Amino acid sequence: MSRFNNTDLMLLLARTTPLDKVEKRTHGISLFLIDTREVGKGIESTTISTMLGGDTNQLFFNDLEVPEECLIGEEGRGLYCVMDGMVAERILVSGSALGNGKWFIDQAVKYANERVVFNRPIGQNQGIQFPIAQAYMELQAAEALMYKAASKFDNNLQAGADANMAKYLCSEAAYHAAEACMQTHGGYAAANEYHINRKWMQARMMKIAPISSNLILSHVGQHVLKMPRSY
Repeated sequence: MSRFNNTDLMLLLARTTPLDKVEKRTHGISLFLIDTREVGKGIESTTISTMLGGDTNQLFFNDLEVPEECLIGEEGRGLYCVMDGMVAERILVSGSALGNGKWFIDQAVKYANERVVFNRPIGQNQGIQFPIAQAYMELQAAEALMYKAASKFDNNLQAGADANMAKYLCSEAAYHAAEACMQTHGGYAAANEYHINRKWMQARMMKIAPISSNLILSHVGQHVLKMPRSY
């Protein structure tokens, strides 16, 4: 969990109706608001060291008792409350990925125009120029879908599919921009002063967090294209 040590409140999903007592696996799960200052040893965290500089933790629940008054929404329908919130998260993360991707494009173009080899800027070479141009076009297309999802969400329309697809395409486009930027800088991409290596890691992580690309593909396959459930 991110930023557990820097927050006082957390949302917790817990099954309140046994699995064999519900019609669907998504039923019988309730949502609670937990005050982490009052749980004592009910929740213990261990910090996971990462290269991204974020506060990432592994949580251990030790016979945690949750008061009934902590319930949010309807009992047994908590997963659906969280899923509604995840639509906004998908759109937010899409924007973050786009920001990364645009940064990579800016850095790649700048370096490609400034770096001169054999009396010509390396950006004049199609092997450098074309991957940057392709990544830029992918970012533009992904951004359009992100704004489509955001518009639907703002107008209380069903935006789940568009939000998931936007997150997928934005993270993919940002990663392609990162790869193009890495290739453009060559060995200098590993130099900390350029920040390319650090930002590349962020772009790569967005393909798997907060939701992996494979889960989005399965969502589109099942819920949009109406194919059989794949897992």
